[in-house]
Amino acid sequence: MSTPRPDPIPEPRTNVTSLFGDDWDHLIEPPTTEADQWEQPVPLGQAHILPPFPIEALPTWLAAMVHAVAEETQTPADLAGCLALAVIATAAGGRVVVSIRGRWREPVNLYTAVALDPGNRKSAVFALMTDPLLAVEKVLVERSALIRAEADTTAKLARSAADKAAARAANAEPDKRAELTAEAVELAQAAEGLTTPAKPQLVADDITPENLATLLSEQGGRISVMSPEGGIFEIIAGRYSGNPNMEIFLKGHAGDMVRVNRQGRDSQHIERPAVTMGLAVQPEVLEGIGRIKGADGRGLLARFLYALPQSLVGRRRLDPDPIPDPVADQYAQQLSALALALVDWTDPAVLTLTPEADAVMLAYQRVTEARLGHGGSLAPIVKWASKRDGAVGRIAGLLHLAAHPADGWARPIEAATMAAATTLGDYFTAHALTVFDAMGADPARDAARLLLAHLETNPVGTFTKRELFRLLGRGDFPTMADLDPALALLEEHGWVRQQTPPPRSGKGGRPPSPRYQTHPALGTPQD
Repeated sequence: MSTPRPDPIPEPRTNVTSLFGDDWDHLIEPPTTEADQWEQPVPLGQAHILPPFPIEALPTWLAAMVHAVAEETQTPADLAGCLALAVIATAAGGRVVVSIRGRWREPVNLYTAVALDPGNRKSAVFALMTDPLLAVEKVLVERSALIRAEADTTAKLARSAADKAAARAANAEPDKRAELTAEAVELAQAAEGLTTPAKPQLVADDITPENLATLLSEQGGRISVMSPEGGIFEIIAGRYSGNPNMEIFLKGHAGDMVRVNRQGRDSQHIERPAVTMGLAVQPEVLEGIGRIKGADGRGLLARFLYALPQSLVGRRRLDPDPIPDPVADQYAQQLSALALALVDWTDPAVLTLTPEADAVMLAYQRVTEARLGHGGSLAPIVKWASKRDGAVGRIAGLLHLAAHPADGWARPIEAATMAAATTLGDYFTAHALTVFDAMGADPARDAARLLLAHLETNPVGTFTKRELFRLLGRGDFPTMADLDPALALLEEHGWVRQQTPPPRSGKGGRPPSPRYQTHPALGTPQD
């Protein structure tokens, strides 16, 4: 039986509120009343059904290319979709910022990481999505050849003139030495100020942090690391130095100023570094980066947008439709137009929001904030989720530029574009929850599994926290407070439900211990 062809590309949504689902208002202010019926509990460690990449959130020409690449290569659309965002970020990174509200601004560079096992044709997808960028890079190199040659020749002549003036001063008669020395110094200073522009480069592969800083300095503060492998994480972990070195990757994402001073080398000063990363890695690499010393604590893990698509290996069509020439041609033309239009910008263009787009963004922020607190669905990934709204702002800027590659900087971001960005934000959130669960970033997970195993072995209809604490070993739960994160996680997954406490009598005394009801799936209470 052949695998069915992918569905046609969904039409872009124009109804802003439809992007949030029918229960949009419910997400902002969850109801306070308890449901009478139990829903199916979610297994721990598989807390979120991973959604497919929302191709419909992309502008038409970009969506068409993502769909066509996924079809021809028989790969999940997530890979080409995440690369599409990274490719647009490569074209615009360091040249555009999004003004969200007040002084809150977000650059439009992104870090994306897609996890797929070997044999999923990652290299083929990378080539199809990045070849137009390399073509633009070649054009930039050719266009700057004369300028670089003139600058190089001028610098060489100036250094030669300075050397000759220094020789004349050294051999001059005492009465003329001061004058000739002053002339030699002036020529040396002039020669020192002349530099040859570096050969333009948009994309690098695996690169050391030191070389990345050099490239940023040479390329006007921006560079993109695009690779179908995860070797860059080994480099960050200290493959060559023996110690983790992530400073440039942290600052390159945030746009924080970089100053590098090394003995025997010119100092490097990058005012607003913009690093973009588009990576494809094996799933176990994501687990490994969680063990890089300082990667979690310093926020490197929180800077990535993760995707864990389902592999199509074993059910791929052997006669896929090739990418239509008009689709590939339009993709190359639009991407080239955007990259070439922004390449000479020095001060970044500032994208603003329409009032309606700002309202969409503010509503999304409220959803995020409501879920960050204790027991909230985003609490286990609070570091990542704290950057979620900023990532949505960056994505909105990229979608806007992709929709208007010729003049996007001259018009504000509209509400539909911001809503499409929130759709992508929800997609990346669902995948991040699973990734960080695999990394073991949630300390309550193992404890929740211990509680769940106990309740499965000793089923009860209800229990109080104090009763449960008395039955558990002190080695796992030294104090009663240690139960709170695990119980919150079990409640989030639908295994237990805290009951409303009875009204207080007013006589004082210790408050009653919280009582929980267990899901019927945990078994019939024992006599």
